[in-house]
Amino acid sequence: MFPFLTVLIALPVVGAALLWALPASARTKAREIALGVTVAEAALFVVMALQFDKADAGAIQFAETHAWIPQIGASWALGVNGLGLLMIALSVILVPLAILAGWREETDATRRRNYMALVLLGQAFMVGIFAARDVFLFYVLFEAMLVPLYFLIGGFGGAQRRYAAVKFLLYSLVGGLIMLVAVVALYFVGEGGEQAFLIDNLTGMEMSSTTERLLFLGFFLAFAIKAPMVPLHTWLPTVAEEARPGTTALLVAVLDKIGTFGMITLCLTMFPNASQWAAPVIIVLAVISVIYGALLAIGQKNMMRLVAFTSVSHFGVMILGIFAFQQTSMEGAALYMFNHGLSTAALFFLVGFLIERTGSADLADYGGLQRVIPVFAGSFLIVGMSAAALPGLSPFVSEIMVFIGAYPVAKAAVIVSAISVVLAALYILLTYKKVFTGPVLEGSEGTREMTLREKLVAWPLIVAMLVLGFLPGLAIDYVREPAADAVAYVAIEEANA
Repeated sequence: MFPFLTVLIALPVVGAALLWALPASARTKAREIALGVTVAEAALFVVMALQFDKADAGAIQFAETHAWIPQIGASWALGVNGLGLLMIALSVILVPLAILAGWREETDATRRRNYMALVLLGQAFMVGIFAARDVFLFYVLFEAMLVPLYFLIGGFGGAQRRYAAVKFLLYSLVGGLIMLVAVVALYFVGEGGEQAFLIDNLTGMEMSSTTERLLFLGFFLAFAIKAPMVPLHTWLPTVAEEARPGTTALLVAVLDKIGTFGMITLCLTMFPNASQWAAPVIIVLAVISVIYGALLAIGQKNMMRLVAFTSVSHFGVMILGIFAFQQTSMEGAALYMFNHGLSTAALFFLVGFLIERTGSADLADYGGLQRVIPVFAGSFLIVGMSAAALPGLSPFVSEIMVFIGAYPVAKAAVIVSAISVVLAALYILLTYKKVFTGPVLEGSEGTREMTLREKLVAWPLIVAMLVLGFLPGLAIDYVREPAADAVAYVAIEEANA
């Protein structure tokens, strides 16, 4: 079988190396080369996805397993089920759009080359993490991903970008080091051998309750930082405010899904008893994230921070759906991971386009733009209402599935979390009111209408949200079996307890 996943990882790495090898005279073409690589990546993914057996979406497909470091039992093991396929799809959709969105951001050819190369390197790690079937490989990619992200945040962005990059790195390293201890402990708890770290070999291992709980916490804390869940979320608003919009869009829409993805594919499958043990506290923290994120979004004056806090709220909904351990809520959470990526990326891109026009992310610097750029205003309103889970747009389906699925086992949590629906309408409509309605702010009369390039970035995401809003089964079919498998692991352990 053709090694689709290995090639999908290697292609952006080769593209990044090619960019860094460009002579000075050719660096002006870095954007075009990077875009070409991501388009080729997307084309290869489409070829692979067309061969995916949707009827068996819970099974690992396109599997590759090769000895990597046999002395410690680490393997180059890749494969995807339906959920992993959707997460990789999110990557191959959003990376070329992020490149298009930032087309005019950098005039210096060398800096532009470096930025594009780092984006390609980040894409390679995204694909690798969502495809990894070996815990050691997963950890290595999880940590290696910090390198391009650190330089994307710290090298390109606002005045406090270096502070934001260090804050992001410290939070991520703390979580990663704790997870490393758990990964090493797994080796000694398991039976060892040449494939000691394969997820399939680690699932269903016998261990004491104390050991399982400690290992679970080692993984979960790293994923909760990445997710990001209150109180481990404070790095995100800082990064969102200082990093470029394209960087933040990829970070929140794709890379932060590693947190929820890891909870489903590692925490629940390897540590089902510990997942049950921790679920009540996690659900409480998830509800706090939902309400706290929404309330702080309402109070923000900086649009990038505002969108970041909306994501804190939305991640809380996903985590609630995961740790309710119900089929419908798990499907909703898995689907939300994809739909939130579309919605939040579009919102970050549009805010970035506004900042490109005015140089400011402060809401006070805007007003009355609906009269000047009506097409842009309409696009922003649709994307904004997707963040508020408006019926007819794909995030609504995800959110309602989480709430309906979790209600039988977590009534109070769902009732409190449902308040976020009202709060979401408030933070989106208040933002729209401040930016687009009322009298036109002096100096805004000549604001540029939405360009073709910006339409090519935002409108495909809007179309995707509309299609999946009315035909959610197109995506649900990919997550139904993976969700059922995750729920089954916990249910089996509960029955055996």
